[in-house]
Amino acid sequence: MEVKMICFDMDGTIANLYGVSGWLEKLRAFDPTPYAEAEPMWDMEELNEVLNAIRICGVEVRIITWLAMETTIEYSQAVREAKREWLDNLDFPYDNFHGVAYGTTKANCVRKYLNEGEAILIDDNAKVREGWHLGEAVDPTAINIIEYLKGLLNQ
Repeated sequence: MEVKMICFDMDGTIANLYGVSGWLEKLRAFDPTPYAEAEPMWDMEELNEVLNAIRICGVEVRIITWLAMETTIEYSQAVREAKREWLDNLDFPYDNFHGVAYGTTKANCVRKYLNEGEAILIDDNAKVREGWHLGEAVDPTAINIIEYLKGLLNQ
């Protein structure tokens, strides 16, 4: 099957949320700043370059990211805004953003948009990867995702 879509998780995959000092306490206090303060986990200039080349080939790039586990409607909106701002500040090239409730099955977010072809999920959560059945699921903690994506361009 042909790759039609690449789906990225954010926290622990492209954004180092867990490296932000006091991240968990802040999230439990309904403070969205850790999402904005997280450092990139990759050379974003190089990653963006590869993703832009992939998009030129007709592959859609989507973000599928869980919101905070403990939340309110207002806090969920603040988290969505902080995550989108993080992506925009780094010029991360994406076509669609799905900021979804914690624990949402990520495949359900994109299945209806996929039609034919397969989607690749890049996510640090093993349980999420195991539940992905729309194509390949990649562990960004085990490989260099920039090199992996470059390999897709050479197919």
